[in-house]
Amino acid sequence: MPKNVAIVADRISWEERQLIQAAPALGLHVDWINDESLCLGDPGAPAVQSYDALLVRSRSYTRGGLVATLAESAGIPVLNTARAINACENKAVLRTVLRDAGVPVPDFRLVLSRKDFEKALEELGVPVVLKPIFGGMGKRVTLIRDTDTAQSVYDYVEDLGHAFEQACLVEPFLAGGSSVRCLVAGHDIVAAAEFTSAGTDWRSNAALGNRSSAIAHDPEVVKIVDAVVNELGAGIYGVDLFRTDDGLVVNEVNHAPAFKGVASTTGADIPTAIASYVQELIA
Repeated sequence: MPKNVAIVADRISWEERQLIQAAPALGLHVDWINDESLCLGDPGAPAVQSYDALLVRSRSYTRGGLVATLAESAGIPVLNTARAINACENKAVLRTVLRDAGVPVPDFRLVLSRKDFEKALEELGVPVVLKPIFGGMGKRVTLIRDTDTAQSVYDYVEDLGHAFEQACLVEPFLAGGSSVRCLVAGHDIVAAAEFTSAGTDWRSNAALGNRSSAIAHDPEVVKIVDAVVNELGAGIYGVDLFRTDDGLVVNEVNHAPAFKGVASTTGADIPTAIASYVQELIA
């Protein structure tokens, strides 16, 4: 009898379609449930009670943690755990959790006001990167190269952002233009690729279509990813690392990672690896 799994997401993208196609071969039946239709809160959670597990892949920066928290309370296994999702959704929380666990992360300052912003510039100097605490795919990440434009840039944060969008991080600009993305299922790295900025765009994000190449699982990468998983718990993650003169640092961890770019670069069968981990977890 197939196990029933629900992918909880705001929409179906390439990744979700691949997971749905890979599932039957591993004894899983997978449905998509829109994360706006669950109406959780009832202890019995009738919208999801018939599922053996939920795979939370909401792109929202607030919904995933809420869904996971209430589903876990109703006794439904959730991937990833509510604790892990809540940490990954918030860059300031994630970096603090990892740093406290001894995982290397970039230096940063929390910016909630112009006064914070000016203090961060004073402490870190330029160039710096300004990024939203809630966000992904390189959106609204801004490189500030000199103090002449810094205040004008912050005008956009202050005047156009809603309350939670005004919460930002400021961090030193790590020159080099490359990052490593690792796709993790359970405790293991399934695939790893290096992305390098192309053209005039300084950002090295897979969603931006930059140059990429498969990389071997070098010991430093494995050690850091193991430390991340040990802190957040086994799960399905996209772990992004930056190369620096002092070694690798963890930029962010995505709890609902896109993996089309890494899959096409490495040839790894990521959907089957994820489905296998889900099957093992609920067998």
